[in-house]
Amino acid sequence: MAVSDSESLCPYRLVLEHVTSRWGVLVLIELLDRPYRFSELRRAIGAYGGRGVSEKMLTQTLQTLERDGLVHRDAKPVIPPRVDYSLTGLGREAAEQVRALSQWTRDRMDDVEKARRTYDETRAAS
Repeated sequence: MAVSDSESLCPYRLVLEHVTSRWGVLVLIELLDRPYRFSELRRAIGAYGGRGVSEKMLTQTLQTLERDGLVHRDAKPVIPPRVDYSLTGLGREAAEQVRALSQWTRDRMDDVEKARRTYDETRAAS
């Protein structure tokens, strides 16, 4: 894979985008518990509610995280093919950070909603 201009200019930002992307966050959090097969992981992510992840998007997300060294893809040479996904040591570190941020948002959502209401009321009054 060729290195893009934006990747060479700001590689930190790109990794952060991959880790905090809509599906990257959920993949990392799910893989903290255990390795998953592709279909299992897709169902587990779908359990978060909202619109589930497409096969194409999950494949792209997993490939991106694998390229960044966060996810390990273990393809077993059996019929039918079996592929398991798990976190690398680096991926586990990132996933723990993402899970902590996710937990913080759950814990502080009431405060965020209050701040939003205050902001909206102030803006509407001006």
